[in-house]
This record gives sequence, C-alpha cells and structure tokens, in this order.
Amino acid sequence: MRGRLDAVLIASLIAPVTSRIGLVPTAVPTHTEPFHLASAFSTLDFVSRGRAGWRPQVSGRPSDAAHVGRREFRHVDPTKVDDPVVATQVQELFDEAADAVEVVRRLWDSWEDDAIIKDVPTGRYIDRDKLHYVDFEGRFFRVKGPSIVPRPPQGNPLIAALAHSRIPFEFAARSADVVFITPRDTDDVRRWVDDVRASERVVARTLAPLKIFADLVVFLDSTTAAAQERKQHLDQLDGSAHRSDAAIFVGTPHDLADQLLAWQANGLAGFRLRPGVIGHDLDVIVDELVPELQARGVFRDSYDDALLRERLGLGRPVSRYAVSA
Repeated sequence: MRGRLDAVLIASLIAPVTSRIGLVPTAVPTHTEPFHLASAFSTLDFVSRGRAGWRPQVSGRPSDAAHVGRREFRHVDPTKVDDPVVATQVQELFDEAADAVEVVRRLWDSWEDDAIIKDVPTGRYIDRDKLHYVDFEGRFFRVKGPSIVPRPPQGNPLIAALAHSRIPFEFAARSADVVFITPRDTDDVRRWVDDVRASERVVARTLAPLKIFADLVVFLDSTTAAAQERKQHLDQLDGSAHRSDAAIFVGTPHDLADQLLAWQANGLAGFRLRPGVIGHDLDVIVDELVPELQARGVFRDSYDDALLRERLGLGRPVSRYAVSA
C-alpha cells in the first residue's frame, strides 16, 4: 500500500475494543513536533489503559518533506552508507529523533502522578506545584512545557526502535526501551546482539538494558512443501520474489517454534512476527504457533492486567521532576 492511514489514529480506534495487546504505532519525529507527539501518545496510553508505545521512524525522503512543506531534503541513496553526505544526513536525522524522544519523555514527566487533586472546596482541579516546565533547549528544539495532558498511566509509554546498523543502534541505545533487529541467521543474531550491547556502552546508557526483539516474515502451512508452494504462487502473481529487510521463514509452525527458541538462546527477549499474508499466516500464528509454544512451556497461557512496560519487565519510571515528600 502506498497510501496509509495515520497509525496513531488507528491505534486509538483499536484501543477501546481491545484489552490486553500492546499498541505501538509508528510516528515520524522528522516532521512532527515533539509536543504533539507527547500529547498523542499520552492520550493513547489513557485510552488503552497503559498499553501504548511509540516507534519513532526518521524520514529523509524529499517527497515526504515536500508533502509536509516545512523543510527540504536533497535526494541521497541511503544504501551508500560510506558516502560522507549520506552518513551526515542520516546522523542528523537520528540526532534530531533522539532530541525529540528526550523532549517527549520530559513532557510526559512534566505532570507528577498526583498532580490532579479535584479539590472541590477550593475549586482546584490540579496542584500547580506538581506541574513543571521542561525548559528544553537543544540543537533542534526549544520546548518550555509543561504538557497539556496529564502523566500517562505507564509514566512513560514504551519507546521502540528498528535498527539495522551503527547509527540506529546508537539511537536505540540512547532513546529506546525495545529494539527490533532483522538478523538472517543464528550468527547474525549473536553479532547483532553484541552490536546492541556495544552501542549501549558507547552512549553510556543509563536506562535498563534494551529488550532485543528479532523481526521475521513468516509464510506458514501444514507442511514445508505446502508453505513453499503457496509463497511461490504469490511470487508468480506479483511478478518477483518477495523481499524484506527481515529474514523470510517458509515452513511449518513446529519448525518456526524450533527456530525461535534457537535464536532466543542467543540473547533475544522476543520476536515480532510479520505475517506474509494477513488473512492466512496471522491465523496460523494464533491457532497453531501459539499453542505449539504454550505446549513447550515458553509462551503465556493468559494475560494479566499489568501495564505494557511492566509486562516486558521494564517497570514504571518515576517522574524526573517529582519532589519527594
């Protein structure tokens, strides 16, 4: 699809009719003010009762910039990673995104958890002493704050990043809670997990260690031959073989479970599976892969009422501006 509806709005529509799944839409800080992002994801966290997250994605495409109309980018080939012009533009985009995440986190913290008091006798809805200016001044943004939305149920909704190379790895290490990687095989898993941990050391990460998830595109069927035949048929209809930044698995749910466990043993916290065909492979994931993993004792049998951050073992951060009693 070339045209897509806004992911944050879709997540806000999905939130009230779901009760357990995490909702982590993509939003582009390159063209969206951090104040607006903070408000949007605070609202999503309230609507979802603590299940919201944000995946920042940079955009250096001239067409995107022209569509928004606030800035201009010259065309560069992002595959030419050794080109100094490309490297400079990519670095600036991720530096800007890191500043945007920092501003958003500060705005989420700008209301203390107990800022809303609803004091009827005095007619006060909030305790003004528990709202704080963030006074952020950086290379890309100057934001005074505070937010116009109270502190989200999670304190800070989850921040996730997709990373393939050094600059995105370091962005994730500075700014994210979860990083998605796209290894091709077990050796890649080991190497990329090491790269993520090295990036954490380079940026002197102070947050909890990143949770590392691997992406996989999956085409599933009752036999490997049936899965291969189905994918080949889809490739013929499309006129070319399906390509992806992530590895493509073609086989049975049982074999996929074997691969997931083999990869997990090398330092992964989990996986983000991309169904090759929504109408088929998503059903197989739910109806066959999940029971297979449950039978092996490696997947939950039910969901609790924990916040998304807590479910991933990240805990709820305290507002940096809160004054202790």
